[in-house]
Amino acid sequence: MIIENSSTGYNISVILLAAGLSSRMGRPKLLLPWGKTTVLGQVISTFTAAGLKDLVVVTGAARGQIEEMVTELANKFPVRSVFNPEFDRGGMLSSIQVGLGAMDSQTRAALIGLGDQPQVLEETVRGICSSFNQTNSLLVIPSFQNRRGHPWLAARSLWPNILELSSPTTPQQFLKTYPGHVEYFAADPSILQDLDTPADYDRLRP
Repeated sequence: MIIENSSTGYNISVILLAAGLSSRMGRPKLLLPWGKTTVLGQVISTFTAAGLKDLVVVTGAARGQIEEMVTELANKFPVRSVFNPEFDRGGMLSSIQVGLGAMDSQTRAALIGLGDQPQVLEETVRGICSSFNQTNSLLVIPSFQNRRGHPWLAARSLWPNILELSSPTTPQQFLKTYPGHVEYFAADPSILQDLDTPADYDRLRP
């Protein structure tokens, strides 16, 4: 399957991290209502509207419910799911690695987003992809007031390095090892926001 992103001219796939335990929320947060859809449904809608045509949702906790929702959303959006068996002990890194393993052989870059970040704007997603198209940087990372956020993009040539990592190394530690290969995209504060607690949800929900 060849995934062509018309807005960038590059084959870019999306990894959406959706394997967390939602322990601080107290219930599966990706299934919570968000406008006319759910938290995860809004994320998928935004990335698709930005022109991405291959979205991989990495599941873990609440696997059955989330994969059922992804199956339903696949009737409307170019989304599929893959399970991370290490979700409860491997952290975010293991989910990224599982997502990379599910990428198509012709995918040029992976855009890594959070399933619990429904506030992210379509224009931000488009801007990150366009930056990659224009600069061919190994990494494209959105920033707000000098703080890095999500989603961030990794070119295919970096994937072997990511796949070789092991705990306790975190994705943020990995990103800090490539200071000369990062293109920063100036974005709004939503790149720093996710939904961890009921208070976050009540404050941010539309």
